[in-house]
Amino acid sequence: MRNKFSYFAFVLFVLSALFQSTAHGKEKHMLGPAQNGVLIYSGDLSNLSEFYEKLFGMRVVRKTNDFISLETNGFNLIIHVPPFDMPTKAFSPIKLFLTVEDMAMSREEAVKLGGQSFEGEWSNPIFKVSNIADRDGNHIQLRQFSK
Repeated sequence: MRNKFSYFAFVLFVLSALFQSTAHGKEKHMLGPAQNGVLIYSGDLSNLSEFYEKLFGMRVVRKTNDFISLETNGFNLIIHVPPFDMPTKAFSPIKLFLTVEDMAMSREEAVKLGGQSFEGEWSNPIFKVSNIADRDGNHIQLRQFSK
């Protein structure tokens, strides 16, 4: 298990060195690896990329045969071809959380785009949350902040 963790840590480090991050709002471009983000393995890069582009307004900042790097508001999402055989039934302890303007509309759109919307919604004084899954079954917590 430790060797697998070391291998993935190394892979993430090497991959992060390949990416650019863009600062929004000031037309200022930062060269170098992204400071924050997440990596999702997928066997269908374009299909999963389209889900995040359409639902969260992410834009492609780099695309190769092995990965697609998406960005929004300083957040980097890398969709990468897995370097190993992916198990058909898996649970990942990693869950994305992304902010949306309209929770109900985003949940509906997720389903239209081939994802899932799960029952339940919770709130606190700052924001409300609900859960969806992307086309590959990765769980995402939607957050809508109070106005």
